[in-house]
Amino acid sequence: MKFNNRNLAAVLALTLTLTLAQVAGAAEPPKMKMTTPIPESITTPETVETRIGTLKLIDGFPDDATTQKVYDNLDFMRGVEAFLNAMPGASAEAIRTGWASQGAVDNQTLLIMEDLMDSKSLFLTPNTESVYHMAWFDTSKGPLVIETPPNVLGIIDDHWFRYVGDFGNAGPDKGKGGKFLLLPPGYKGEVPNGYVVMRSPTYGNLMFYRGFLDNGSTKTSLDNTRKFFKVYSLADAKNPPPMKFINVSGKEFNTIHANDFHFYEEVNAIVQYEPNEALNPETLGLLAAIGIEKGKAFAPDARMKKILTEAAAVANATSRALTFRPRIDGVYYYPDRKWFTSFAGGSYEFLQQPGVRNLDGRVLFHYYATGITPAMAMKIVGVGSQYAAATTDSEGRPLDGSKTYKIHLPPSIPAKNFWSFVAYDNQTRSMLQTDQQFPSISSLKKGVVINADSSVDVWFGPTAPKGHESNWVQTVPGKGWNALLRLYGPGQAWFDKTWKPGDFELVK
Repeated sequence: MKFNNRNLAAVLALTLTLTLAQVAGAAEPPKMKMTTPIPESITTPETVETRIGTLKLIDGFPDDATTQKVYDNLDFMRGVEAFLNAMPGASAEAIRTGWASQGAVDNQTLLIMEDLMDSKSLFLTPNTESVYHMAWFDTSKGPLVIETPPNVLGIIDDHWFRYVGDFGNAGPDKGKGGKFLLLPPGYKGEVPNGYVVMRSPTYGNLMFYRGFLDNGSTKTSLDNTRKFFKVYSLADAKNPPPMKFINVSGKEFNTIHANDFHFYEEVNAIVQYEPNEALNPETLGLLAAIGIEKGKAFAPDARMKKILTEAAAVANATSRALTFRPRIDGVYYYPDRKWFTSFAGGSYEFLQQPGVRNLDGRVLFHYYATGITPAMAMKIVGVGSQYAAATTDSEGRPLDGSKTYKIHLPPSIPAKNFWSFVAYDNQTRSMLQTDQQFPSISSLKKGVVINADSSVDVWFGPTAPKGHESNWVQTVPGKGWNALLRLYGPGQAWFDKTWKPGDFELVK
């Protein structure tokens, strides 16, 4: 085409018209033969005001600035969701590394709290009345045989912190002790008779069991462990290697997952070690979207690391809101009390109805607690234990370590075995570190005062109220805290809610 002044002017005019139309969005395209009315709901405005800023789209096409904003936001959202959804795994991985720091680096090493667990070691909401025994099982070299002692409560969970099996009083051995066979992912070999078989989708598995005090002593539990507990490869069944027992009472070590960028590195360690088949494609796809993918280095560039660092901060704050100020339906025990459950819906799988998972409930539990088993969520009168958490006082204010609170347990406390309170640090969700070795009180404690009508009053504060020293748990000025009430051998009055504990009342 040859340009002359006339057609050059026409071209310039058309170009100017199209440019103005693109910029102003005012010009309508010409009506064509196939033009039909388009529903407004399926179109996109030229400018949209959102929480991430002004988004500009020219006839539906995002401009450069908008494209960058939405990709940054998408990476951020996936970072937050990865934190919330992969938290159970990060918690299990933190436990693995914490135990390894104390010598639990092979299947034949068992860590024991010979003198009970105190506040020096960092664990999510443990108790001070059980004799804890802990080990990390790895089936990457083949099936493991586990011989268990009598009269314990034992759990095996996989590397993504999902239930594998129980042993002990809530297990198939019914507390008598037994032989279990833990099979690795995809195991197709022969399964011999004489074992209770457990199948785990991951090579790594955390195991812990709780023994019980006998007249205040740990001796019976420890003797049974040394006599009966064994772990060995099925291939070594005829000549098992010796066990190694390590006392970790009073030791300083951490088993709690990170709340910063390192969280994603903890998750990456699991993805690299475990088979993809151990987790669902949706969650693995979410992790891959932020750079965590099996067989590939997790090495985000400066932009992505900055986004994930912020995502971890927001997800951590979200987890704390869900844990300390839950908004989940049905999580509170009573309409006029601040006590709530960590098992939303009463399901260890956090199902609010068949096939529907309560995602907020799963975050609440895994951010606050350790160990998944149906036994923890079961409601059986006189069997097992029940838990109630409190993070605020009767007025809904955060519990303050510089103030004194009184709590009243009405008469006939529904605990066949015993009841206890343990105070936890809001930061760590581990035991509150005070001058007391055990930041707790229970009906097993010598000298605890029981009122004439069988009710009990307990005080929490920085100093003991005069005359109530035996029923006092110390707190720390300037530090927030929360508490768990445990009922061991819970009675019917707990389940039908005819008995209910008082709230934490501020003493003025």
